[in-house]
Amino acid sequence: MASTQDILKFLSGILSKNAEEKSLNWLSQKAEKIQSSGSPNAFFLAFSQASRFFSKEKLQLDEADKNKADELVAGYEPEFWNVLQTARTYLLLSYPQDKEAWFSAVNQLFETADMHEHQALFAALPLMPFQEDLVDRAIDGCRTNVALIFDAIALNNPYPAKYFPEANWNQMVLKAVFMQRPLYRIQSQDSRSNPALAEIARDFAHERWAAGRNVMPELWRLVSPFLNEKYLEDLQKVMSSKDDLELAGGALALFNCPSGAGKTLLSEFPTLASQIESGEITWEKVGKEYQDTRV
Repeated sequence: MASTQDILKFLSGILSKNAEEKSLNWLSQKAEKIQSSGSPNAFFLAFSQASRFFSKEKLQLDEADKNKADELVAGYEPEFWNVLQTARTYLLLSYPQDKEAWFSAVNQLFETADMHEHQALFAALPLMPFQEDLVDRAIDGCRTNVALIFDAIALNNPYPAKYFPEANWNQMVLKAVFMQRPLYRIQSQDSRSNPALAEIARDFAHERWAAGRNVMPELWRLVSPFLNEKYLEDLQKVMSSKDDLELAGGALALFNCPSGAGKTLLSEFPTLASQIESGEITWEKVGKEYQDTRV
């Protein structure tokens, strides 16, 4: 991870392309005051007032910006951020990083933050100092039913994959399924796959089926690495569907599983197998179409 100064320089650069000069001048003045004084009240006030100067419009970045972000912090994806949360992150990282004082201020901010302030705080976790000490805060944040806040932690954020224990990781992913959030935007989910999560996902699918409801096709990605006889029975049911998205999700699970039994079942669907091999069907495309047409 790069130094805080390097991250601040990067944030300043992308804000200069996405905000008006008067807003940038305000931010620079407030950041300097926060850095020099270490005043929690000045920090809190600026963090709140930033909404007067910066919009919630999505950041406009070029490929060089995206590549630089990943070089600074692996997995950092500011293309999913808005201008306001970027400005707030700049203020957050401008606060002097004496551990005791920093935690006192940041914990108070977490306790009093509104929805959009929470969005900025949680999305900024991979850029913060003392990250190992923020795990409980991030886990607690996942209890929210507010999609804006949950997404800031769970989606396009490298923090959970790096720090969450398996049980908390599984709870986060299952909640994403329950809330019908785009699973393809959860970073490192294949490397964090585990048998317990596959079993939980299967139970959830059976509950949905028992209630006469469909299962989001991305769920089978969680099962794919651990395909055995009972999961194969589930995927046989999926592959009997008349729904193209369900078939695509089932086919991807069969294609990517290490089991020969999965390949055998997939051989009955040569067109789907060919579309997967050519890149026409991917988890990202399935997830995007599901979000666009079913949620």
